[in-house]
Amino acid sequence: MTSIRTTDLLTVAGRYADPTTWSVPLRFDRAERWYALLASTGEHEVWALSWLPGQGTDLHDHGGSSGAFLVVAGELTEQTVSGGRLRPHRLAAGAGRRFGPRHVHQVANRGDQPAVSVHVYLPALRHMTRYHLVDGRLRAAEIARAGVSW
Repeated sequence: MTSIRTTDLLTVAGRYADPTTWSVPLRFDRAERWYALLASTGEHEVWALSWLPGQGTDLHDHGGSSGAFLVVAGELTEQTVSGGRLRPHRLAAGAGRRFGPRHVHQVANRGDQPAVSVHVYLPALRHMTRYHLVDGRLRAAEIARAGVSW
């Protein structure tokens, strides 16, 4: 079998694009984004997320992990910081995004339909730093840790 390190993470996400094959049933939660761990190895993790309209993340990094996410259904908007401000990029179903270990972004469902996405992290997530954008600069606000915050 090919090592995940030599495999494209977006391709790995694509292997989990069909919610009917997941080990956990897809669900939507009105109170907060729903997420579930689909697969975990010593190297990487695969997560499923569902997003109702208006749900999203804070501005965050992935604690030094590289990753990718694939929009399986609906549409998500990813915002990254460029030139001291947030720049949006819409991703429709079938679109995905790869990112390196220093990537900072926020993701949200700005549409009027539910959305579903699959996320792959290498190495597995152990912590994430949440940020505020203040006067065009990122300011660390909180460090969220695996097993505590999610």
